[in-house]
Amino acid sequence: MDTTPSKGKMGVTSLALFSLCAVIVVDTLTASASIGVSAIGWWLLTFVIFVIPYGLITSELSTTYPGDGGIYDWVKQAFGYKWAVRTTWFYWINVGLWMPAVYIMFAGMFAELFMPDMPMTWQVSICILLTWLTVLICNLSVDVGVWVTNIGAILKITVISVLGFGGFIYAAKNGVANEFTLSAILPSLDTGAAFLPALIFSLMGLELVATMSKEMKDVRDMPKAVFMAAAITAFLYLFGTIGILMALPVDSISLVAGITDTLKLLFGESTSGQAMVKVIGTMVLLTFVGNMVTWTMGASRAAAEAANEGELPEIVGKMSLKHDTPIGANNIIGTVSTVVILAYAIFAQSSDELFWSIFAFSSCIFLLPYLFLFPSYLKLRLVDGDRERPFKVPGGIKTQWALATVCFFVIVQAVVLFIFPELPSLSIDWDYSAPVSIGVSLIVLIGELLLKRTSSHSGIHHRTSTNMVR
Repeated sequence: MDTTPSKGKMGVTSLALFSLCAVIVVDTLTASASIGVSAIGWWLLTFVIFVIPYGLITSELSTTYPGDGGIYDWVKQAFGYKWAVRTTWFYWINVGLWMPAVYIMFAGMFAELFMPDMPMTWQVSICILLTWLTVLICNLSVDVGVWVTNIGAILKITVISVLGFGGFIYAAKNGVANEFTLSAILPSLDTGAAFLPALIFSLMGLELVATMSKEMKDVRDMPKAVFMAAAITAFLYLFGTIGILMALPVDSISLVAGITDTLKLLFGESTSGQAMVKVIGTMVLLTFVGNMVTWTMGASRAAAEAANEGELPEIVGKMSLKHDTPIGANNIIGTVSTVVILAYAIFAQSSDELFWSIFAFSSCIFLLPYLFLFPSYLKLRLVDGDRERPFKVPGGIKTQWALATVCFFVIVQAVVLFIFPELPSLSIDWDYSAPVSIGVSLIVLIGELLLKRTSSHSGIHHRTSTNMVR
């Protein structure tokens, strides 16, 4: 295995900013704050039992098995091409399903900031325009994409810092909007259990940087980048959530307009205050674009690698001759996003409902590959333990079992709660859960049909067997 420095352009800082842009999602801060003050306890608990093990496991895998496929490569090494195809399919297609939710929030916030009476048709048009702008950026050179993600990361840090500091300053002048007692801070299933999976969703993506291995100066920089990103992420999410809860009562937090409402409260109604709301609000909107560029870049590269191995349709692997970017995978993401935007625009009643239904559906698909990631880590430790590991998770095999098992079950509960958010109260709202369940089932079925297609191609077992662990 070659871990010597390459001629790539991404050092630790660039890698950390890429990871930050992938992991931090400003659009789910309002979902976090909707849990209430107990969100603080939930964040802290999740960081300790999930983020630290997840970061360690990702660092070991990304340095031991470097390659543009990322999670696809690791699952393939552990369990073979069939599970790799499933992994890549979910990992890639979820971007096209998630993009509509992000850009619906963009359009809703844009209207709130600049055109309060904007009709839904205009908002839908904005979503489609942004979808294809994202595809265009990702079809251009990697340099352009990395530049966009770096700016996106810096803007996210700025926005969340403003929300955090602003919330504390507002509370000092006007009193705290919610009760911050020890009992209120402790994790509780009674408050906003429906939004708990959003916390897990908000923390995923540390492994995405592994898909950029060809662009790195040295793959051994990945653990530093991962933990720098994880530490900054932990602080910012906590800080931003507290800031919103300091200023806004939990029962008045809107999923789409919550950040805008907080900014208006923090900066007031003066001319300068309104100008600041627009400036910071515009930064928030730009972070949405940065987020989708980051995920489209990473997920499409993994899908293209799978397609080049004959494991996804050939069109997915089409690369730009000029820029060496996965234009086939990117264009398909844009098409899927456009179809979903138009379909949900016909059926949804409000922007909050539209945002959450698409978000929950796409998030379930997004989390499915992680159900394969943690078992793959264990399998590779067991059957390929002698391989040189530039970074190795501390502890014996029992420790590795414990870390991987906890991470696995954290993902399981997030998937279940996305589909059945009322489950902690032992009730199910089928009007909500049935469409999400059907949507997830359809995506799984399409993946199985693709898998059946690739399995029928002669020679695939021979091509992939050389890459598998013996």
